[in-house]
This record gives sequence, structure tokens and C-alpha cells, in this order.
Amino acid sequence: MKADLKYVAACFVLVLVITSGNGQASRESIESTNEKNVTAKDILGNSNYPAICYEGYRAKSRDIQPTVAELKEDLKILSAMGIRIVRTYNVQLAHAGNLLKAIRELKQADRNFEMYVMLGAWIDCKNAWTNQPPDHDVESEQNEGEIARAVAFANQYPDIVKVLAVGNEAMVKWATSYYVQPAVILKWVNHVQALKAAGKLPKDLWITCSDDFASWGGGDKSYHTPDLEQLIRAVDYISMHTYPYHNTHYNPDFWRVPAEESGLNELQKVDAAMVRAQKFAQAQYTAVAQYVKSLGVNKPIHIGETGWASRSDGFYGAEGSRATDEYKQGLYYQHMRDWTNKAGISCFFFEAFDEQWKDAANPNGSENHFGLFEISGQAKFALWGLVDSNVFTGLTRGGKPIQKSYHGDKQKLLNDVSAPPKK
Repeated sequence: MKADLKYVAACFVLVLVITSGNGQASRESIESTNEKNVTAKDILGNSNYPAICYEGYRAKSRDIQPTVAELKEDLKILSAMGIRIVRTYNVQLAHAGNLLKAIRELKQADRNFEMYVMLGAWIDCKNAWTNQPPDHDVESEQNEGEIARAVAFANQYPDIVKVLAVGNEAMVKWATSYYVQPAVILKWVNHVQALKAAGKLPKDLWITCSDDFASWGGGDKSYHTPDLEQLIRAVDYISMHTYPYHNTHYNPDFWRVPAEESGLNELQKVDAAMVRAQKFAQAQYTAVAQYVKSLGVNKPIHIGETGWASRSDGFYGAEGSRATDEYKQGLYYQHMRDWTNKAGISCFFFEAFDEQWKDAANPNGSENHFGLFEISGQAKFALWGLVDSNVFTGLTRGGKPIQKSYHGDKQKLLNDVSAPPKK
């Protein structure tokens, strides 16, 4: 019925314009009528618009940028699995610009193709990623250019860029290589909000910062500063990160098997632990919400990042917390989707595809294996059901079809699963 109404509306516009003899206006009017005009407010917290973190790097170095053709290949795969919003991290490199170009070309080729972007602008402190000591009280000289590039992309692709995120984990203290004080993020959030108010950015573009739950006041009270309070009031919504996976090492009380579960078999222990992991993430979300409410602020809170690695030879592997395998990743993915969809929370799951540049010297490092797809395009356990549903038929990554990891042998997959340690 909706499609019929759109057709009638388009015909009505066409008649009016043809009568006036303006053919060019006719084409523009029809395109405008058929173009979906959604905003961040429409799509964030809407379960019809699932979100994911995405960067399409396939090589062991970001010096090798993914091509527009490769990005299109990935976008078609993500679209097939239902994803409608992707999150990026910086505009320093060619990736973000090429991604926006790829989306636009896919939309031009197929009017039904729909994908939106949460565009990230990377923020650093002075001397970040150099051989000089980082100065966390002074911002990097590159921040101004990064914001300018992000603003330019938001204006160039207003139909695609719906959110601009100022910084990624830029305020959390454990980001020792580059973190800044909240005043720096506040400065740039106020800057882009002023541009929006002046009509120099789309009026419906939402501005946020994407940071750890602690940085948003949900953890140590040392983060509760006047600048953070002002920032919470300045953003359009709060984008918080939560990682129970990392806490299986750094804060493992929730993870270890309690005495009352000692009689369960190994798989039952894993299942119970993954339920606790989702509750752990939910508790961090609630802590942020409570802090924000304590300030008298009522704003949406969404999850800008959460994920679970499928391989690790470090803190989270067989000799560590035993948190890492595809089965646990699949359970966490489903638990988080179920909770956030029901609660009206957007969850940008980290991440779409494995990226081997992150720990190039250690192929089994966990940072390389957060993807729901392997670099070759094999779908990990979380997505086996979609493979069975044939949603990826005809799609490839690097020329290889989308098939199940482990050749679809669940018993082989379960052989690599270990229960958490006992308390």
C-alpha cells in the first residue's frame, strides 16, 4: 500500500511539472518523492535499522586502502544480512571518503539500496603516536583538519551521513597513547553544533562522541567533571562502549564459574557465562543512564561499540580467561541484539570483518578477530543461520562465496570451546 501511495504522489508531481513545461524540474521532483528522507532520530534505536562497526581493511597494513569496488562488495554483504547503519572511525585516510562514494554509487545503481553512516572524526592529544611523551592536556594540531574533513563529508553526503562522532575512546584514561581531556571533545562538539545552528551542516545531523562507559560517568567518579557534564548536555545523544570480553581478564568476577554452577556440563557453563556477560554490559549501560539522569539530563543513550573476539593467544585465550571462540562470540552477538532491539537501543556491534593490520605481527592476536566474517568472507558461527537462509547467495568477498566457518561442522566448532575458570 505504501508503494502505491508513493507512485500516486510521484504521478501527481509529474503532471504538475509537465503542465508547467519544466522537464528538469520533473525529474528532480520524482527523485525527491522517491528518496527516503530519514534522520538519525528515525534510525537510532529502531530495530529495523541494525548497526555495525565497519572498516574494510583486508591487508596487514592500512597503507593498502580498500578500493571502492572492495567496499561495494562488503556493503552488499552487510546489506544482505540486514545492516542499515555502519560506523567509521576517522577521515584521515581515504577509507571513509571511498566508503561514502561506494554507498552513493550503490544507491544510484539500485534505488532500494539503503545504508547510512555514523562518521567518525579521530581526536588525539599532542604528541600522540610519536616518540615524544603524549601531552594529555593539550590537543593535537591535526584535530582541526580532521573536524573540517568530517564536516565537508557530512555536507557532501547529507543523504548518507546521519551522525558525526567527535573522537573514539578519546577521553578514557587507559587510551594512554592519545587520550584528551573532556574539554577538547566539548570544544569540537560545540563547534559542529554551532555550524549546524548556523545552517552550515544539515539540521538533522546528530552529533556525539563515542567513548567508553567510564568516560560517560558510568564508572570511576574521577570522570565526573564539570566539562563532562557540559559535554553530556552538548551532544545530541550518548554513544557508549561496553566490553565484557575484556573484563573477563581485567575484572573477571562475573565471568568465573560460581560454585552453584559447578555441576553443569562444560557447554552449560559457557551458556550461563554468556548470559552473565550480557548482563554485565547491561549494567554498564544502566550505570551511564543513572549518571546522566542524576544531572537532570534526558537524552538517548546508544551502544557505539561492543564485541567479542573469536580467537586469541593472549589474556583471553586458552591460557587466560578462556573467553575466546566462535561459539561464545555467537551467543554474545545474539544476546546483545535481543536485549537492545527489545529496549530500543542501537547497538553498533564490533565488528563486521576481521582486520589483520591491528596486530599484524601476531596473527592470533584477539584484535585481529572481532569480525563476524573472516577476511576470506567466511561467516562465523553468529551468522550461520543467515547462510542457511541463503541471504548471501551470489555474493562474494575477494571472489570467494560466503560460506560457513568450520565448513558448517558444529561439533568441530564446539571442540574448540572451553568453559570459564572456576571462582
